[in-house]
Amino acid sequence: MPYDVSETLFESSSARKMGFIVNPIAGMGGAVGLKGTDGIEVLMKAIGMGAKPIAPLRAETFLSELMPYKDKIRLFVGAGAMGEDVAKNCNFPCVVIGERKELTSAEDTVHIAGEIKKMGADLLVFCGGDGTARDVLKAVNLSIPVLGVPTGVKMHSAVFGVTPAAAAKIAVRFLFEGLPLREAEVMDIDEEAFRSGWVSAELYGYMLVPYEPLLIQGVKIATPVAESELRNMAAIAIYMIENMEPDVVYIIGPGTTTRTIADLLDARKTLLGVDLFLNKKMIVKDANESQILETIRGKKAHIIVTPIGGQGFIFGRGNQQISPRVIRHVGLGNITVIATKSKIEKLRSLRVDTGDSNLDDEFRRRKIKVIVDYKMEQLMPVE
Repeated sequence: MPYDVSETLFESSSARKMGFIVNPIAGMGGAVGLKGTDGIEVLMKAIGMGAKPIAPLRAETFLSELMPYKDKIRLFVGAGAMGEDVAKNCNFPCVVIGERKELTSAEDTVHIAGEIKKMGADLLVFCGGDGTARDVLKAVNLSIPVLGVPTGVKMHSAVFGVTPAAAAKIAVRFLFEGLPLREAEVMDIDEEAFRSGWVSAELYGYMLVPYEPLLIQGVKIATPVAESELRNMAAIAIYMIENMEPDVVYIIGPGTTTRTIADLLDARKTLLGVDLFLNKKMIVKDANESQILETIRGKKAHIIVTPIGGQGFIFGRGNQQISPRVIRHVGLGNITVIATKSKIEKLRSLRVDTGDSNLDDEFRRRKIKVIVDYKMEQLMPVE
């Protein structure tokens, strides 16, 4: 039976129609360092490494923010783990599309999105990453408004709210107050190449997204390779190396700016991974959360990260190995952000989306020092 319409729900014809799809495996590869979960083999590997589902929790965060409006929203959800379970956990009335499955697939996302489109939804919300965005794109293209709740590892697309709570605010404003729509890029990268340290990004198309510039993330912008930019990176790296303390484990996040530190230490850093250094030597390459926690146990540690160009995220995008547990162990006072002048000039603020709302709030209550050149720094607010 394709539809399970609960009892006499939604008698009001004025209720807004909202589709809700959860990719239950999105983001599972992040903390274990797999940089995604596209494909059954990678998923099984992630589970074998101890990966835990994070999408349902982030989906529940989104839906719980809509509880004051549940009598005004007619919710259409994917069956089972694809939305139904989260809706029921939140006591949110819903219409169920499809059949419950033990193992879901991209084809299920495409099918459910297509059915939601046929039902004339005012907004389709999906919880996942760039891969899920591509699946939704196949089904709806530019036919209905779409909004992404960030739950994946790689989120280069411009269709996501900056956090699940931010996505909920966008949904409410769009459904009940009115927001303009814009065509937003759906980007994705080759995960196999990504795991090997190469970024092969491709534009797959556009979807209509409610436009709220403070709450929706922009498309990821690559760091330019001009000579002045390279000199700026080198100056930052030299300054960081000069200030490295003995017997402190340095947790160095992904990015070209952070990689320059390793280059000057004659170490081959993983461009897209997290590497650990001690006494200016690499001791763990491409570390996952467990390896980081094991290495820093009983030791002083320091985190060095660079914001994502065009988005400003320092945690929660592409470096989920540096988890809330890791950050709390290290301490917020032992974090250094580095960025070239050209990158920081394009950012209004830094952003965090660690999955731990209390930790995110701690970041937002302070300004963070960003090293932008040799012995040069500036303070940036955090959103």
